[in-house]
Amino acid sequence: MGGGSWGDGRATLRVAGAGGRVAGGRGIPLEVAASYRARTRGLLGRDGIDGAMLLTPAASVHTLGMRFSIDVAYLDRGLRVLAVRAMPPGRVGLPRLRARHVLEAEAGTMGVWGLGVGVRVEVELP
Repeated sequence: MGGGSWGDGRATLRVAGAGGRVAGGRGIPLEVAASYRARTRGLLGRDGIDGAMLLTPAASVHTLGMRFSIDVAYLDRGLRVLAVRAMPPGRVGLPRLRARHVLEAEAGTMGVWGLGVGVRVEVELP
């Protein structure tokens, strides 16, 4: 599924491989936060996350009150990565032009997944 309209819940994230095709494999556990309440709560009050969280719609995030550092990927409408940033607790990120979704994961994780500028991701609903 491309950039669409989702509800809160669980899904699977797949990262594009060589040539821009989304790779198969086991996928990455994903929590979708689409409602205002779920986006506002985000990762607050947690000690970590298994996989990632997709905030949609969103163009910026903050880590005020968070207990751990995160990687943040700003995605456009087509789920292509516009920028990736590391954010320690207590920071406010600037909004990204053209960003429609924000992907969050524990610091260092996105590099392991191969997520970088221009890479496309896919969200698979159960």
